[in-house]
Amino acid sequence: MSNQRINRISSYVMLGLSLFAMFLVSGATILTMLGRFNPSPDGDEGTPAHLFQLAIGLLLPAGLVFLVTADWRQPLKVAKRLALPAVCLVLAFMILYYMEQLR
Repeated sequence: MSNQRINRISSYVMLGLSLFAMFLVSGATILTMLGRFNPSPDGDEGTPAHLFQLAIGLLLPAGLVFLVTADWRQPLKVAKRLALPAVCLVLAFMILYYMEQLR
């Protein structure tokens, strides 16, 4: 497989994982605000938190593969492919921080 194909696949994996993390956190937040999901006060995070942690943990190898196989002669193209996953992650962590402060 060529570097370009591996880079494209890893960028899709990064995008998918970051979108999954963002939708997981925002979905849990909406359900909590509607009263349909009550986080346990005893500290057990539950399945959504573990799925979020797995998504974030899997982003590291996907991001490393993306950066290693990137064509650095075109840095703007590399930055464009990183922009949407970065925005999704920032939103996910902002929502997570907001929800932690409400407890």
